[in-house]
Amino acid sequence: MSMAQRERQALVVAMSAAGPEASTLCGTWTVRDLAAHLIVRERRPDAAPGILLKPFAGYLDSVQDSVARKPFDELLESVRTGPPWWSPLKPVDAVANLSEMFVHHEDVRRAAPGWEPRELPAADEAKLWGLVRRMAKMSYRKSPVTLVLQTPDGRRAVAKTTSGAEVTLTGQPSELLLHAFGRDEVRLETAGPAEAVRSVLELDRSV
Repeated sequence: MSMAQRERQALVVAMSAAGPEASTLCGTWTVRDLAAHLIVRERRPDAAPGILLKPFAGYLDSVQDSVARKPFDELLESVRTGPPWWSPLKPVDAVANLSEMFVHHEDVRRAAPGWEPRELPAADEAKLWGLVRRMAKMSYRKSPVTLVLQTPDGRRAVAKTTSGAEVTLTGQPSELLLHAFGRDEVRLETAGPAEAVRSVLELDRSV
């Protein structure tokens, strides 16, 4: 079973435990809304383009709202079973859905008070570090300062280079990936001038 598949199963368990109306880290979305988003992404190719393309966002919202009204158990089963055989995501599930399942699993976990980071196997953290390196420049493209992402064992990725101050964010790849995806509920250490650090932490990191 791939890491993406393991995260998918764990996400469904977390969703079930939290309940359909629980909050998530996805803005105003509840767990029910998040489940509907995942289903539309994998099972409604007519509406999924609206996730990235604003002209189609209205139709996406309409379809997603309709899906969200289905029984919660039905939504969870659709998320659990993943993309159907005809979905373009099916053959690339292990790659295309790794960040999606991991980040949204944490969106459910970390919306609850008292959350703690999971201790992931080194092999899983290595996979997530690969994602961090691939998306760093896009996520932090608006940074006004030089930004370095670093793991506790010394691996480094330069996310942005400028002529100004330098900031370093240090943490496990899982924490760095969540931050790169715009999440603030993370455990990271920062280094650099206070104002520069603040500018990075308040940065719009949408991709």
